[in-house]
Amino acid sequence: MATGIRMVTRMGKSMLIITPQATDTRTMFEYDFMVNAFAASGIVAVLSGIVGYFLVMRGQTFAGHALSHVGFTGATGAVLIGVSPIWGMIGFTLAAGVGMGALGEKLAGRDVAIGVVLSLALGFGLLFLHFFTAYATQVTALLFGNVLGVSSSTLVVLAALGVVSLVALAAIMRPLLFASLQPELAEAKGVSLRLVSVLFLAIAALAVAACTQIVGVLLVFTLMVGPAAAAQNLSTRLSVGLVLAALLALAQAWIGVTLAFYTDWPTSFWITLLAALVYGVSLLAQHMRR
Repeated sequence: MATGIRMVTRMGKSMLIITPQATDTRTMFEYDFMVNAFAASGIVAVLSGIVGYFLVMRGQTFAGHALSHVGFTGATGAVLIGVSPIWGMIGFTLAAGVGMGALGEKLAGRDVAIGVVLSLALGFGLLFLHFFTAYATQVTALLFGNVLGVSSSTLVVLAALGVVSLVALAAIMRPLLFASLQPELAEAKGVSLRLVSVLFLAIAALAVAACTQIVGVLLVFTLMVGPAAAAQNLSTRLSVGLVLAALLALAQAWIGVTLAFYTDWPTSFWITLLAALVYGVSLLAQHMRR
């Protein structure tokens, strides 16, 4: 049986893992890092699919993109002071999400607010990278993800993020839908659009922080937007769309992890490729229904 060498990064430390080239799925699940990878990608995929559905519905996909870059700044800053990157990412994305929601609730206002926060974060990110040059492997993991390097402690954090985010989303579901589909009427009925925006973007920030652990800062769109957009192309019903978005994201993540194990190609590449293919098929299916 052939062997493979994998570089993984855990808690800011890089290590090489030499593994036999797998010939069946039983071999794949004999490794703890693969069990962690499937568990982590499953949690993140379901969370990203559901939260991403509302991002697409509300026209806030740019916010998800911006939050991921803000998270990179937080992660690099955390490493510089000796803290686990995930905590810096959670802190920065959460603060940015609340800030974006508070600065502008209407479409034009949101875009300006997001642009201001993104520019500020990228400025600090550039500064942190100036001091971060000795950690090239860690930078690559932050940018493109490293699901094979997810530790058991990080898995616990991801599970907690998933539970908190989904419970919070369920709590604001009705006003969120009202504010998203009929904002003028919702405001007339006493719904605070600004508060809904703040709460939702805070939830989205937690989802983005989790998502970057799997696909990295640069490819957050892969899980946050791709499956959700495909689901909305395939069904106009909310309940069906939410379930479909979660299932598509889960399938893409798990198939991507499996293909990465057998081919030694990056996990993020496979997940991104699958997301693009599924979205393309959804566009074709939507066109054929018309």
